[in-house]
This record gives sequence, structure tokens and C-alpha cells, in this order.
Amino acid sequence: MSAVKRTEGSVQVPSCNAPLFYAQSEPAAGEVKMSVLLLHGKMFSHQNWLNIGTLDILARAGCRAVAIDLPGFGRSKSAEAPAAMGELAPAGFLKEVCEQLCLSPVVMISPSLSGMYSLPFLHQHSALIQAYVPLAPICTEKFTAAQYQSVKVPSLIVYGDQDVQLGELSFRNLNSLANHSVVVIKGAGHPCYLDDPDTWHKALTDFLNGL
Repeated sequence: MSAVKRTEGSVQVPSCNAPLFYAQSEPAAGEVKMSVLLLHGKMFSHQNWLNIGTLDILARAGCRAVAIDLPGFGRSKSAEAPAAMGELAPAGFLKEVCEQLCLSPVVMISPSLSGMYSLPFLHQHSALIQAYVPLAPICTEKFTAAQYQSVKVPSLIVYGDQDVQLGELSFRNLNSLANHSVVVIKGAGHPCYLDDPDTWHKALTDFLNGL
């Protein structure tokens, strides 16, 4: 099994009052194929991605994987969010994060709450995104089918078949993305990646290998 280098730190973005914490895994040797930014949901933090092994699995697949704590969460608790919860954040916020962390182009993994950040970024700065992996994100209803159809970024829509509220709602909206595939995880609820990490990791790595 290939070796992984783990680091952690903080990044200061111009539009945020305090630094944002991040954890990172990357190949210990060899070329980095792509950069991946992992966001998180309302009850979660970067720690969940560490706990289920996503960061290290991505690093062993040749990726530089960075999981940040969004403003007000985890070890970024003192940072103020740029928008009220459930409202769209300025698209420039994640642009600044990616610039400061040198993540461009980036594969963006966005569950639940983080949709308020990733969706504006996707629609306004799609040229900076290599691929988009939404996991039942919020705020999908704030964009029209025509707006989704104009986004050409390769996308992997993932949700659990037991997530009958947000999973199905977000899928109906995201289904208009011009270049997407879908994985429905059987028996999984809203945090489908936590309910079935093995299926999640296989779906993710297969998708990334096809880019």
C-alpha cells in the first residue's frame, strides 16, 4: 500500500475574520494527479473524512486531498460565516479558499450544508472546478434547470435511498447538470458516505479514475 503524508494547518482567506482549519493527505512520493477539496455538513467537520479514511484513500489514489472546517464549525469555530445558514454564500469565498490552498483546478466534494458554499462557486467559477461531487447538498432549489444545464463540469451525484427528503429533492434539481452520473447508496440515509463508506469510496475513486 502506497505511503501517505498527512499534515494539518490553517488558511486565512481575505473575506473571513479568522483562519480556517484544514487537514490534508497526499502521496508521500510520486506525482499528484489532482486536488480534492472536501467540505462537510451541519453536524460534521473535517474529522469525519479522517475517521472513515477518505483523505488517505484519495491520497493513495494519487490525489492531494484537503478537508476544511467551514466557518463556525470544528476547529474553525471562531470564524464568521459569510452568509446566514441556508442562504447562498458569496461565490468568491471558496474561490479564495482554493487560491490560498493552491487547489486549482479542484475536485469539490460537497455534502448537505456545504451546498450553500459550493453551488454559487460551481455556477460562477466552473472554470476552476475539475469535477463536482454533491452529496445531497442544500440550496439546490435556488438555481434554475437552465442554470444547471449551462454547467459542463463532470459531476457525480451521490445520495442514500433512505434520504427521502434532501436526497431526492437535491437529485431532482441536480439532475439538470449537463454532464453528470448518479450513484444511489442502498440502505443509506442523509450522510450516506458515513453509512456505507466502502460503497462511497468505490464510487468516488471510480469516478475520479474516469476523469
